[in-house]
Amino acid sequence: MKKLLIYGYGNPGRSDDGLGIKLAEFAKQWAIENNKWQINVETSYQLNIEDAEIISHYDYVIFSDASTKNIDGIQLSIVKPKKKTLEFTMHSMPVEYILYLCKQHFKKTPVTLLLQIKGKEWDTKEELSPTGEKNLKMAIEFIKHFYNSLYSKDLNKQYATSMME
Repeated sequence: MKKLLIYGYGNPGRSDDGLGIKLAEFAKQWAIENNKWQINVETSYQLNIEDAEIISHYDYVIFSDASTKNIDGIQLSIVKPKKKTLEFTMHSMPVEYILYLCKQHFKKTPVTLLLQIKGKEWDTKEELSPTGEKNLKMAIEFIKHFYNSLYSKDLNKQYATSMME
């Protein structure tokens, strides 16, 4: 069975900047409550080189982060590996570079998606803005739909295979 990692990152102490982490926390709770053992969750303030090793153990990875971009609620994009020149002062790694490192060092390229969640407030508080809450609900529905479509295909394939034996 395919393994799925939901990796939320951001700063939950800066209101909507914590949207990625909030989504990952929801996914963890939802997985436990619904026996969805194929879902694993990681969270962090930022992406790091070591994350390449973490994602190498999964078939599917969804990175989730807050966005200041002019998007409508949530935006999903497919991530392709991309080499990047590192700078001495670099504090955060782009998702594309993490995937590149995974491919280079671990010979794995999981299907990787970036789910950006539109935020509005970035103050130093832990509560999400009403806009952030609304967009988080959209992201939650996406995760549920993604999981159900991904694993219903696996279950259907397993069922068909067992019927042929």
